[in-house]
Amino acid sequence: MSDFYALLTRMKNIERWALMRCNVKENVLEHTAIVAFISHSLGMINNKIYNGNIDCNLLVTISLFHESSEVLTGDLPTPIKYYNSSINSAYKELESLANEKLIGSLPTEFREDYTTILNYDKDSYEYKLCKSADKIAAYIKSAEEVKSGNSEFNNAKKSLYKSITEIDLPEVKYFIANFLPSFEKDLDNITL
Repeated sequence: MSDFYALLTRMKNIERWALMRCNVKENVLEHTAIVAFISHSLGMINNKIYNGNIDCNLLVTISLFHESSEVLTGDLPTPIKYYNSSINSAYKELESLANEKLIGSLPTEFREDYTTILNYDKDSYEYKLCKSADKIAAYIKSAEEVKSGNSEFNNAKKSLYKSITEIDLPEVKYFIANFLPSFEKDLDNITL
């Protein structure tokens, strides 16, 4: 018997933005789905606009599992996670141990495949796209909160916008120019 998938579904119980007052709560499972959508679009942009060869299915898979360790660690707020190199290093070690525990909960036949997914090559282009999508998703959440009147997210929105515009990947720049402005619109102004 394996607890792997039962653990993963618990991402819905892990609240993001724990240090912030949110008008709309967001859990890790919701965030993961948004990151997967954005990752897929970045892969498609790579392939269709820049004649690349990204495996979009692999990219979405990596994105769906990018926060898996949090079912065991919880979501550590960014200001704490990146406070200093010692904390960041310790947290990366904790994430690695959590991923090992998750992989260990799988039947032997599946462990190699999920090891590849959960410990995907951090230097790969796919991983860079996933991390970019992660930042874009955080920006979108901040923009939505500000749009709904929550000034608590003003600084986060500005900081995250600066962060995503500094990402030196053409797919990200294309996404920012062509898709990001729609997130500032209300439903009545989105063209259907």
